[in-house]
Amino acid sequence: MLRCGNLTLPCALGRGGIVSRKREGDGATPRGVFRFEGGYFRPDARRRPQSSLRLVATRRHDGWCDAADDRNYNRRVSLPYPKSAERLWRDDRQYDVVVVIGYNRRPRRREAGSAIFLHVAREGLRPTEGCVALAYRDVLKVLARIGPETRLVIV
Repeated sequence: MLRCGNLTLPCALGRGGIVSRKREGDGATPRGVFRFEGGYFRPDARRRPQSSLRLVATRRHDGWCDAADDRNYNRRVSLPYPKSAERLWRDDRQYDVVVVIGYNRRPRRREAGSAIFLHVAREGLRPTEGCVALAYRDVLKVLARIGPETRLVIV
């Protein structure tokens, strides 16, 4: 469950559970306290969500580098990209709204995990690859209540 103020919402976490020592590709959600760093929304699918976080319209060529040996590891990149990178413009709608969780960002550690987001859940709140996912309507509720100073606590 995710609690945000007086809201308690069902959420999906990583298929690998919650771990203290996250590794790239382990499917786990990292344990800790994290900031929200802003995010993206898909402009052709949804209107801009209300939030005090900085939200940018996703473009078709937006990606997120998950190649641990690359200088842009765990950063947004333009596709096609010469190393491994995840698409932010997805057909499955999970990234119609995506918020960057400040895990392994400053400093970035190789192989410690990348692309940890708050995003739209798959049908039935099926486990993620390490992210936190909510029903679309619940993502909007959370976005309306959080800002740059909000902390996400994963225990």
